[in-house]
Amino acid sequence: MRYAETGFNLEIDLSRGSVERVQTDLRLTELHLGGQGTAGKILWDRVPPEVEPFSADNLLIFSTGLLLGTPVPGANRSAVNTFSPQTNLYSHSLFGGFFGPELKHAGYDKIIIRGKSPELVYLWINNDKVEIRDASHLKGKGALETGALIKEELKESDAQVAAIGLAGENRVYLATIEHANSSASRGVGVIMGDKKLKAIAVRGTKDLNIARPAELFEVCNRMYAEIYDNPYCGCVFLHEDDEEWHVNNFAWGNARARRKDYWNKQLEEKWKTISEQVRLRWTGCYNCPKDCHQAIHYPGRQTYFLKCYSKLTYAMAAYKELDFNYDILGVTQEYGLDGFSTPQLLAFAIELYEAGILTDQDLPGFPSDSGERFFYLVEKIVRREGVGDALANGVYWAARQIGKGAEEFDHNSMKKFEQVPLKLKMLNYPYFIMYATGEKMCITQTEGSYPQIPIADIKEREEFVKNWEAAPERFKKWYLEWEPRQHPSIEASVNIADWNESMHYIDDAVGTCAFLSSFRGQFGGRPPYHIYNLPKFISYATGMDIDTDRLWEIARRNRNLIRAINVRRGLRRSDEKPPEDHWQIRDPETETKLLDSYYEFKGWNNDGIPTKETLDKMGLDYVSADFLQRGILTDDEGAPSKENSAKKGRQ
Repeated sequence: MRYAETGFNLEIDLSRGSVERVQTDLRLTELHLGGQGTAGKILWDRVPPEVEPFSADNLLIFSTGLLLGTPVPGANRSAVNTFSPQTNLYSHSLFGGFFGPELKHAGYDKIIIRGKSPELVYLWINNDKVEIRDASHLKGKGALETGALIKEELKESDAQVAAIGLAGENRVYLATIEHANSSASRGVGVIMGDKKLKAIAVRGTKDLNIARPAELFEVCNRMYAEIYDNPYCGCVFLHEDDEEWHVNNFAWGNARARRKDYWNKQLEEKWKTISEQVRLRWTGCYNCPKDCHQAIHYPGRQTYFLKCYSKLTYAMAAYKELDFNYDILGVTQEYGLDGFSTPQLLAFAIELYEAGILTDQDLPGFPSDSGERFFYLVEKIVRREGVGDALANGVYWAARQIGKGAEEFDHNSMKKFEQVPLKLKMLNYPYFIMYATGEKMCITQTEGSYPQIPIADIKEREEFVKNWEAAPERFKKWYLEWEPRQHPSIEASVNIADWNESMHYIDDAVGTCAFLSSFRGQFGGRPPYHIYNLPKFISYATGMDIDTDRLWEIARRNRNLIRAINVRRGLRRSDEKPPEDHWQIRDPETETKLLDSYYEFKGWNNDGIPTKETLDKMGLDYVSADFLQRGILTDDEGAPSKENSAKKGRQ
């Protein structure tokens, strides 16, 4: 009997119109847990680097975390993994809500989709009955609207639906997959659209087996008590309306200078008033006490859901009043557009127009008001009309397709992907490492555990670290030694980056929300679960014998596997450069030392490639064998020859 997971995947071939229920190997769970971990192994095995993202042979994998469907609070995250046409590299997105647990209760751990349907379709999973259905009547419909229409058509109000909007249908690189109060962002919707899959609807009523239910319920109940007793582990900080940090330190308008001292108490009160007027309610995901999403009804727009960082992205990019953000989100979420990349792309297009690179001939009837310009451009992009066809490929590719100097306005792309537009004065050592080396193309899927800045008063700092029960002593020591406006040591920075990313690789495998895991020191509270007690939850749920050391080993195995996937597709050290203007003051010599130290710490060679010794130690000997065969590694030490140190793969 399998515990915590169903032991079955759904294999869907849209070209053939076939559906297959496939039993999975428990050994893969023992090695990679689930979620992103086991999905990474499938991508390695079945999608060689020669396969283009828009090929029928590319896979789109919806993968539930190992603990989804169990009583563990906050275990609701599903991973969507594929290969991106924007980067030609691994693409990773997470979403919460209720889709993943519903899929588990329908009897499946993953949906693995290959091929391309000749016509628009949707997938209906109702326990053992799985159908590929015509979706021609849903063409052009909004993502959330599609979910409502499918539920009505199926006469199944309890079905959980993940769908794309017009952006996905038209293969816009920034396309999302929307589900209830959550979305899989960062461009995975483009592959769903390429496969002509409009939506997936799931209804599940099966039981899920737990190995040691009494013990699991006991620790879960204790976790709930800790969450409610500690406001920092709950939702209090997410309900605050003070956005000073994000407004003053982020520049969503592409390369535009940040608005210094823009945020004030008067603006905070105005934002609070507007928010209370349009908010229907706070909502949460499956089995989670944190209500960190908002159901929004803005006049003239369909009800939609506001997530964390999209709160002010459009208003800041357009230099518009705060209610503009609520207005345009009602449009962009239905179209299925990424709330990180899209504001930057729109501001980028306006900058090109103001610089004379785009003209009235490119943008006929272009409005004079910046807000109206945003709405105008959104329509062009999601339909790929005129210059919108280039813009739909993201800032990096649009700049090179448009030409005429547009490349100079691409200030925030890294690895051909729009980054969260951080604008600070000094280089931040751990964040430099995380930006440079992250495989997921998004800093928010790597950061989180360790404070970004130290508390100035040493007594307060000492009090602050007392609750860090999850932290090894060295992390407490480094934080206590860290003085304001000073850098942590290179050793500390490498360890901090490693800790942050390792915690995410665990979360992404078991499906727990990062807001609840790890020692979230910046919020001053002891976490309800983390690296030192997550093994209990996994062991009680699955029956596997997991301790801290083994969990840490699995996290590093998954990290090296995902790294290897990108290395095999051409990723090299030369790609690992954060955008030039993320920090006003840069230090190339120190940045080189940081990368050197991080690579050495990870067991990678000087080009960022895991060595044979590292791979074999992680149980990834099949990866090292592949690297040796391809010439990516050339000897037992894993050092590349001169001819192979150059970047391989598509440029």
